[in-house]
Amino acid sequence: MLAEMQGPALAALSCGKASILIVLLHGRGANADDMINMGLNWQPIIPKAEVVALNAPFPYPGSEKGREWFSLEDRSPAAIEAGLRASAKLLDEAISEMLAQRRVDESHLALVGFSQGATMALHVGLRRPKPPAALVAIAGSLKLPETLAGEITCRPQTLLIHGDADEVVPYACLAEAKAALAAQDVPVKSLTRKGIGHTVDDAAVMKMGEYLCANLIIKKKPAAHDDHDHDHDDHDHDDHDHEHDDHEDHDHDAHDHAH
Repeated sequence: MLAEMQGPALAALSCGKASILIVLLHGRGANADDMINMGLNWQPIIPKAEVVALNAPFPYPGSEKGREWFSLEDRSPAAIEAGLRASAKLLDEAISEMLAQRRVDESHLALVGFSQGATMALHVGLRRPKPPAALVAIAGSLKLPETLAGEITCRPQTLLIHGDADEVVPYACLAEAKAALAAQDVPVKSLTRKGIGHTVDDAAVMKMGEYLCANLIIKKKPAAHDDHDHDHDDHDHDDHDHEHDDHEDHDHDAHDHAH
């Protein structure tokens, strides 16, 4: 299945083989090509990382190149759960195969997903045999929160990002996911992008890079006077995750591409 899901990749900038793997997961109706350019922004600060964008395993109806992780044509809870679990099994196997091929440890793995890809990153990342270094979920939702307590196997560092003007996946999904993860002792942070819709803006891409760098690269212990060198502007925790009304799953836009 990995061969069928394999999308574009960016080789590590450093000499020798990559020791870090960042896997990008696109949104519904898009494909791996829509995600890979994000990695170009992170390579200079994570030079030992190989960045790989995967294609969802299923074709998106009515689109020549679009893919989806699971169908939303039948929105019944049972159908969504069945589709999610089937896709998660394929993704989990693909990740294990990529790690084995590269001889990269799970502790040097990051999953970054957008929209439906964010849902997949959270679902699979929290059920891996060993914790990945980081999960980043952009403009997505946490599915099956009621099953998490009985299925969670690891608690990786997790960052949730959502625009408060998202017209596809309601912004309220951020607060819901954050609460559900915190209830299971997952170390979770969140970032609200004010005025941003269902997309990935440049500032968020840079924030993600900083987060990935902090969790993927082992740094030397800083000097005592260097422990406050962080940016207080647009913190990676949200103080404004206001609840919206209807937050049923709406991530069905065929053009929920990451820009």
